[in-house]
Amino acid sequence: MQLLRHPAEARANPKGSVVALGNFDGFHKGHQVVVGEAGRLARALGLDLTVVVTEPHPVNFFRPDVAPFRLTPFRERVTMMETFGVDRLLVLTFDKSLASMAAQDFVLDILVGDLGAQHIVVGYDYRFGQGRGGGTDVLAHMGGEEGFGLSVISPVLPEGAPQAVEPGRAYSSTLVRETLKAGKPRQAADLLGHWWAISGKVQAGDQRGRTIGFPTANIALGDVIEPRLGVYAVRIVNEDAPDAPPLKGVANLGRRPTFDKRDILLEVHVFDFDGDLYDQHLRIEFVDFIRPERKFSGDDVLAQLTEQIARDSAEARTILADPAHRRDRLRRPTLAAYLAQNPNWPGPDS
Repeated sequence: MQLLRHPAEARANPKGSVVALGNFDGFHKGHQVVVGEAGRLARALGLDLTVVVTEPHPVNFFRPDVAPFRLTPFRERVTMMETFGVDRLLVLTFDKSLASMAAQDFVLDILVGDLGAQHIVVGYDYRFGQGRGGGTDVLAHMGGEEGFGLSVISPVLPEGAPQAVEPGRAYSSTLVRETLKAGKPRQAADLLGHWWAISGKVQAGDQRGRTIGFPTANIALGDVIEPRLGVYAVRIVNEDAPDAPPLKGVANLGRRPTFDKRDILLEVHVFDFDGDLYDQHLRIEFVDFIRPERKFSGDDVLAQLTEQIARDSAEARTILADPAHRRDRLRRPTLAAYLAQNPNWPGPDS
């Protein structure tokens, strides 16, 4: 995949492309229809599949103090687009200049002038341009003027049918966020079509877990959404050793009130592992919620904590051994898999 940081870099490809527009935070099943249908058209027309996103998210630009809400950080989103089979990913810097660009100028200068868009695919609620003044109506009008096609994907239901639904029922990043906040990572994974994960570099901690027989790899939450705090059954992927098999474990995501901590930290105990993970980049896939975080007190705090972690570990092992939670039941999406699963998709509105 070609990663483009400036629209002018796309001019080196004179044949043009089919362009999918959106933020694609989380790259859930609704997003996969938008990019998948763009990919279907691109392959049929012999053009590149180009996806256009912005970084940072517009919400972060207009409300820099907003609490973290992202489902997938930038690095993860790039990896998912590459895995899906996107030919070119254009990352537009969302700054004052882009925020003030008129919708018509965005279409003429970037989509037509730089990308040579032959066809554009968007979701039904896509907005762009100064003051969010552009939408599917503007794209349809300008497509007629400039000669590019437009496909608009209707809301996609969790049952898979593209049709109008009640607000909140269609696949959406907001619905996934609400599910994670409720402590339902398995349901979130079903909405996403892949396991939701937190990625980060292992950092030094208090090393208290090592003293009680449960060493942990500690990862800061970063700028992703804070799901329900508590204990989870997890899988661990070492992104610095991509050929290594995923490991299993139990993780506590929380403030560690027993020890009067306030910052939120992800502490992962990896089962049946005795190596060194410091400074490694790990992706922690959340499989199922076990219990809320709790505070221990009294003279035997460490004994209570040790017993609880042992019980949590046993429950996590049971959860992870359940065939319903097998990792390969939810593979990272690809265009080939999408087209195979949707050979007779009724097609987007156009």
